[in-house]
Amino acid sequence: MPGTVDNLVEVRGLRKWFPVQKGLIERLVTRQRQFVRAVDGVDFEIRRGEVFGLAGESGSGKTTTGRLILRLVEPTEGSIVFDGVDLIALDNEEMRRMRQRMQVIFQDPFASMNPRMKTGDAIGHALEIHGIARGAVKRDMVTSLMEKVGLTPATTLYDKYPHQLSGGQRQRVVIARALIMTPEMIVADEPIAMADVSVRALLLDLMLRLKEEFELTYLFITHDLATAKYICDRIAIMYLGRICEMGTLEQVYRNPQHPYTQALLAAVPVPDPHARRTAPMPQGEIPSPINPPSGCRFHPRCPFAKDDCSQELPLLQSVPGDEGHFVACHRMS
Repeated sequence: MPGTVDNLVEVRGLRKWFPVQKGLIERLVTRQRQFVRAVDGVDFEIRRGEVFGLAGESGSGKTTTGRLILRLVEPTEGSIVFDGVDLIALDNEEMRRMRQRMQVIFQDPFASMNPRMKTGDAIGHALEIHGIARGAVKRDMVTSLMEKVGLTPATTLYDKYPHQLSGGQRQRVVIARALIMTPEMIVADEPIAMADVSVRALLLDLMLRLKEEFELTYLFITHDLATAKYICDRIAIMYLGRICEMGTLEQVYRNPQHPYTQALLAAVPVPDPHARRTAPMPQGEIPSPINPPSGCRFHPRCPFAKDDCSQELPLLQSVPGDEGHFVACHRMS
C-alpha cells in the first residue's frame, strides 16, 4: 500500500496502549503492568476528497483511531502524515494551528456542547480562538453557515441554548462547528448515532452535499454497515484494534473475504420478514483488549479457524485478482 500524492492522510504502524489503572493492593501484589491495546498496529491511507469508513463492533478501536489522527490522544507508536506533514513531530502550538485543517464531529452532540454557551457562540468560538473574527463579523459568518446546514431561521437559533434545540438541530450545530474553520478533513465519529431514525438520511444527505460544497475529506466512523454503504467510498473493517479487511465499498460488500466481515454483513437487517439467516454467526463476544488472543484476534470466534490461526498474526495482504482489496486472514495464504 504505497503512499502517493493523492493521499491526504497516511497512517503506518499506529498503536495506542492505555495503561490499566490498578488499586494499591493489586499494585503491591503484582508489579507487572497491563495495557488496554485499543489500537494495535493499523495501516491505511485516506485519499483526498473521499469518504473513508472505519467500521466494527464497539471496542474495536475505531474512535481511538480517529482521535489519534487528530492527536487528541497521543499515540504509543507509529506515524501519522497529513498532507505530507508528520503530525507526531509537531509541537503543541504547531498542532493547534494544524487543527484548522482537521476537525471532528463527536458522537454525542449534547455532551460535546457547553450547556451555558449559546448556539451561535459555540459554532463561532473557534474563530475567536484562532483570531479570525469577532463581534459582528463572527456573527455574520456563523449565521451564513447555519443557513447552509439547515439551522433556520439562523438569527433566532443563534441565541438558543443546546437544551432548547431538537436532536437533529444539535447534530447540525456540531456539523457547523466543524465546518466554521473551512477544514480539509473531518473525522465524523458516529455522526448520526444519536439522531432519530427519521432524520438520519437527511443528515447523511447534508454531509454529502457539504462534502462537495466545501471539498471535504471524511473519516467516517460507524458500527452500522448499512450507513457506511450509503456514504463511504472505501471502508476498513476493524476488530480488536486491528484492520482485518479493507477495500472499496463494492469489493468489501460484494466480495467479503474475512469471516468477521462476512458475519457483520450477514447481521445487517433486510426489509423482508420471511428472510432467514443462513451464514454462521461468531460465537461469544469480543475478547478483552487487555489480554487479546494470540495469533489472529478473531480465531476464538471464527467458524473456519485452524491451528495456525491461533499461533501466527495474519498481516494485510492483497486479494488475488482484486486490486486495492486487502484482507488479514490465513485462509488467503
